This record gives sequence, C-alpha cells and structure tokens, in this order.
Amino acid sequence: MAAPPTPSPLVAASTRHFVAPRLRSLLPTAAAMSTSSSSSAVPAPRPVVPGAAAGEQQPAPLPHATLEVAGARCGLLAGFDSLRRPYRAFPVVASNRHVETIFAAFARSLPAVALRRECLRAPDDGAIALDWVSGDERSLPRDAPVLILLPGLTGGSDDTYVRHMLLRARSKGWRVVVFNSRGCAGSPVTTAKFYSASFTGDLWQVVEYVSGRYPQSNIYAVGWSLGANILVRYLGEETDKCVLSGAVSLCNPFNLVIADEDFHKGFNNVYDRALARALRNIFKKHALLFEGLEGEYNIPKAANARSVRDFDEGLTRVSFGFKSVDDYYSNSSSSDSIKNVSIPLLCIQADNDPIAPSRGIPREDIKANPNCLLIVTPQGGHLGWVAGEDAPFGCPWTDPIIMEFLEYVHNEKKSSTKDSISYEQPSVTQTSGPDISVHVQR
Repeated sequence: MAAPPTPSPLVAASTRHFVAPRLRSLLPTAAAMSTSSSSSAVPAPRPVVPGAAAGEQQPAPLPHATLEVAGARCGLLAGFDSLRRPYRAFPVVASNRHVETIFAAFARSLPAVALRRECLRAPDDGAIALDWVSGDERSLPRDAPVLILLPGLTGGSDDTYVRHMLLRARSKGWRVVVFNSRGCAGSPVTTAKFYSASFTGDLWQVVEYVSGRYPQSNIYAVGWSLGANILVRYLGEETDKCVLSGAVSLCNPFNLVIADEDFHKGFNNVYDRALARALRNIFKKHALLFEGLEGEYNIPKAANARSVRDFDEGLTRVSFGFKSVDDYYSNSSSSDSIKNVSIPLLCIQADNDPIAPSRGIPREDIKANPNCLLIVTPQGGHLGWVAGEDAPFGCPWTDPIIMEFLEYVHNEKKSSTKDSISYEQPSVTQTSGPDISVHVQR
C-alpha cells in the first residue's frame, strides 16, 4: 500500500492519520478500570454507564476488554480509534515473548531519516547529543509542538522503534529530537562518566535548552525502557514545575530491584549478556578516560562485564555515588516517582515483558494520581508489540496510541489557553548554543 505524503521530503514512511477528538463529555470525574490481561481470557463485561436507568446494562465508553486500562481519566481513551479494536498480536511471531522481543529487535524495518546532530556541553563538561530531523528548522513553524525521544539502555536515534515514532510525529507536523545518552548512537564521551537510571541532570538540561530555543512551543517527551525510567523520575522530581506539557512511558522497568531479579532467570540471561556486550563496546571506545580512577571503581570488572549488574557494580553505581549496586537499583526506581507526576502521563506496558516485569508496575499509585493513565497489553514482549495493521515489519502497535494521546493533550492544552490574555513574547537570546554541530545521515 502506498504511503501518504508527509510534510517533509526528508522523511518517508508508512503512516496513518489519527485525530484525537474532543472528549470532555466522556471524562469521568473519578474512574478506574482493570481488566484481564490474559490473551486467552474471555473479555470482561463492561461496567455500567453512570446514570443509566436501573437494570439497564450499557457498555461504558472504554477501550477494548483485551487491554488492562487504569487511571482516573481512562475514559478519554475511548475516543482513540486504535483502542476500540481487540489487541491482536501477529501470528507465530508473538506466540512467545522472547520470539517477539528478538524479532522486533532484528527484523523490524529501519526507516531512512536525514538527521542533524547538535551537541550540548553539560555542567560537568560531558557532551549531550541531540539528533534533529534535518531541514525542520526551516520547514516547520516556530510554534510547532516539540517531541523529545528517550531511547532505552545503549539505544539511540538509529534504533527502529525510535525511527518509527519519529516519523509518525513528524508526519503530524511535530518537531522531533532524539536525546542520545552519553556514548550512545556514536555520541561523544568527554568525561569519565556515562549515564544511569537515576541521573536526570542531562534530561533537565535538554528540556531547558529546547524550551529556550522554542519558547512558543509546547514540549512533550516519550521514553522507552531505561529512557522511560529516567523520564518518569524527571517528572517526579520536577512535580508542578515541570516544563513538559505531557509524556509517555513505554516498557518502563519501574522497579529495578524486581527487574534485576528477573534479569538473571532462564532465557533472560541472553538479554543480559547482549546488553553487557553493548555496554562494554561503548566503554572500550572511551577507555582512556577512565585510566587511573581511584576509590571504589573496579574498571577491569566494568571493561569485562558479563552482565549489566557487573558493569553497574564496577562503574555506574560508583560514578553516581551509590554504596552498592543494590543501593543503586533500589534508589533509582521510577515507581517511587509516579505519585509526584503533575502533567499528563501515559504508561504503556506489556504483561509478558521479560525485562520490565508486570508485577513491578505501580498500579495503585497510577490509579491514585489523576494525571496518570496505564495501558497493559496481553502480549508485546520488550519493545516488541508486533501487532496492528503495520505488523510484522512496520511500526509497533503502540505508535498510533502514543500519537493520539499526545495530540489529545496538545489540543486540550491549546483549548485551555485559547481565551487567556495574549502578550508579546520577549525575544530570547540563545546563549547556550551547541559546542559541536555535525550532520549525519543514517
């Protein structure tokens, strides 16, 4: 099927247009729902619509019963076209959570996108690499909404799930930038410090830089896996001072202690070794920066890590001031941050995720926070979600839902400020320009 034209010739991919309608009439003042997440279970009966006549059973305007949905404003999801249909995983591929996870990692298409790299200097002299869609600085209006993407551990702008989300948002006229953590996607490392699940300093600087560069724009963020953990921690730290207007968290491990326990069980060891190898490769490119470090560092352990835990024990936890790797995990979990989130946040998880266990999801805290929503699919693996009309090689099932949610929040934001008093925006002098700027084509 031919792909519809996108606003920029630099970006080409199969996309569909999803419009988030006004759903104020559907928003319940206080509602929470939790349905069965088992793909083989009989769909749960719909709750009765409030105000219905006695004995009259009417289906409530909620997403399909194959999805577990929770949160005080879950009613707004009823208007999302992609959630009205049952979650149907692609046959064979999604028959096993490990098959789906590996298939998505190696077989999902990688769209071609022209990117322009911009590097910021952090307060500790580290480098932060941002990848923008090349040409958007000229083709998009200054007030176009901006979406910041945060990939998972060792991931970056060259990952398939990142590229597909970038294309979908860009096709809607959104400005998109990928925040590559230090050393990821070929980004420079200039100090003896990488990144961690607990460190939000680089994200804070990125958000401040983007908001200063586009002061007329609403800014949003989407994070996957470790990037989701960092994003939710940031939201919890910023609380009502948060500059972002909305966010989405996907495959978030949430509770890193639980995630670490499962990481060493059965087939999960394959992922553990693969991620450890990726961490070693990043480290080796910058090994000279770590020569002669004193104190509790165990550089040989990190350089030869056979597990993520080895790498964190030898390097990460010391760099960020934790007394042990267990202390690092227990104090870096974003599950503790949910209660402090003060902007619209959608969390999407897979019930069979081997890396982000379902039992680690802070369901009760999500239900208690009026700003948070949760969707749990019966299948999906980790960063898989090989389902929907674009399966098996196209975008993840989650992409349309993410965009529908972000568009709804953006429209709601614009509506709430429509009648506010307008004023002339003072000019902003950009004093925090990038130290390094190169063009890359991937």
